[in-house]
Amino acid sequence: MVLNGVGGTSLGVARARAWETRRPDRLFDDPYAAAFVAAGGPGGSGSRTPLPPARARLAFHVIIRTRFYDDFLLAACDSGCRQVVLLAAGLDTRAYRLPWPSAVTLYELDLPEVLAFKDRVLASAGAEPRCARTAVPVDLRDDWPRQLTDAGFNASAPTAWLLEGLLVYLSAEDADQVLSRVGALSTPGSRISFERNNAASVIAEEDRSGIEEYAELWQGGVSDTTGRLDGYGWQTEVHELADVAALYDRPAPSSSLSGFITATR
Repeated sequence: MVLNGVGGTSLGVARARAWETRRPDRLFDDPYAAAFVAAGGPGGSGSRTPLPPARARLAFHVIIRTRFYDDFLLAACDSGCRQVVLLAAGLDTRAYRLPWPSAVTLYELDLPEVLAFKDRVLASAGAEPRCARTAVPVDLRDDWPRQLTDAGFNASAPTAWLLEGLLVYLSAEDADQVLSRVGALSTPGSRISFERNNAASVIAEEDRSGIEEYAELWQGGVSDTTGRLDGYGWQTEVHELADVAALYDRPAPSSSLSGFITATR
């Protein structure tokens, strides 16, 4: 199986996570990332060679956001959320690698071919989820709330939502629709997180050489993400990338900008 287009970008994310996992001072351990990279076919080597500057900045962002979102989701569960929804889950393995509390159900939404590739690799690795995991094959431009509900999602229960690396690949109209739908499905106590100001495109403003395969797929997303969430009844907080990285003892390159949004209903 081959992943192309937006689905193929998840292999680049897996590659960055595989690099980080091999570090003795790693911020997280993703034992399946290298298997995804290897299954990606020619050019999928997980070896770390010198990267073009833009690609290095993007990899840095992926590594920091992975740990940040790990912490966000576990904190949301500690606050009472027992449903976790990953929109555009890609090759995420949090269902398999995080220490979830009891009774957590995690829903992964993504394109059918992405989830099929992922499930095949995880099955070959003998991976077992550490929480109840439900995969929902869907295009997020379609009626995904109905399909999520049909899969067992309960809109009356507090939910932790993660939109990791998603919005920049959507048009402003589609991105706004996703945020509106999440709001309609979120009861008080729910939480959400995603990148601020389309971090990927901000990182690449100086130079896109080496990340052309990603940049050509970016559609802009929503620019005023904080304002959008406030309008949908969320209380938002901004986390600068450099500040987050410093908390993890990883000084950010001076050219790394943007950060993350977290919000609570």
